[in-house]
Amino acid sequence: MKLRTMKLTENSRTTFPRIEEAQQAEHAARSFALIPRTGSPTLRVAATSQNQPVEVPETAFRMFLEILNQMARGNAVTLVPTHHELTTQQAADLLHVSRPYLVKLLETGEIPHHKVGTRRRLKFQDLMSYMEKARGESKDALDALAAQAQGLGMGY
Repeated sequence: MKLRTMKLTENSRTTFPRIEEAQQAEHAARSFALIPRTGSPTLRVAATSQNQPVEVPETAFRMFLEILNQMARGNAVTLVPTHHELTTQQAADLLHVSRPYLVKLLETGEIPHHKVGTRRRLKFQDLMSYMEKARGESKDALDALAAQAQGLGMGY
């Protein structure tokens, strides 16, 4: 099975599942869902060349299930170490904004960054924190607009 990948950064890959891979992932996810959950789930992988099962940590097991579920939906999957540093262009691409706009966010202190020589770098974890904060602010604003519309009797 060969996965198509798109290189995002040196230490990460975005994987786009083919149709047959999505079907395999859905079958595997359903099979895991049938296993009764008692205590901490333990995943043991048996390699065919060895008869020794390898135990996988619970957090890796949960990540594995999430990857299967996303692949089953045909979604791309990206694994990026949280300590990984991004260039301003990579960060702008992830936020779907222009690089100059991202630089303004960095200069105003919205997103922490540091310089390597004359180049700005930001941690992936800091970018994800900013995205989470922005998502929360957007949700709050939409809730306020919905409440205002209901208060004015606009029919929504």
